[in-house]
Amino acid sequence: MAEVLLFHHALGLTPGCLSFAEELRAAGHVLHVPDLYGGRTFTELADGVAHAEQLGFGTLVERGRACADGLAEEIVYAGFSLGVVPAQALAQTRSGTRGALLMHGCVPPSEFGAPWPAGLPLQMHTMADDELGDVDLARQLVETIPTAELFLYPGDRHLFTDSSLPDHDADAAALLTRRVLRFLDATDR
Repeated sequence: MAEVLLFHHALGLTPGCLSFAEELRAAGHVLHVPDLYGGRTFTELADGVAHAEQLGFGTLVERGRACADGLAEEIVYAGFSLGVVPAQALAQTRSGTRGALLMHGCVPPSEFGAPWPAGLPLQMHTMADDELGDVDLARQLVETIPTAELFLYPGDRHLFTDSSLPDHDADAAALLTRRVLRFLDATDR
């Protein structure tokens, strides 16, 4: 059993985010799924991104850190799209981290003032033709981080894992979930 702190995407804590977390719970993992937006959700990505920009990415990272306070150090940090920002910041800077799952995006490690921690497992997932999925950066990270894996899925949908959104791709999401579960099982050893 792995413990996971999972951060939502720019649309907020949608039913699809919660459903994904329930799938991981059903497999025996402990999931914490905080709401960084205080209950707000959006139907248009541009509106969600505008809200995140208004809050400030630093504020979102600090909210993520506050969510991690009181949790075990031996945790996996995960995020969908915008949620990769606090997930990656915590994975890179909090001691005891077991791994990082970055779905639909990633950030240059230098954004958090340090290189990727040696030996820290990283798994990234995005669609191959997703203009918002940071595919080129993810490929660079795989080349420079020995513990990084990148899984590319056919298509151009951004939030394909969220079953409550039009971008949902059931087959790609199911494959991603299987890969995430294998990752969590490996980090639990």
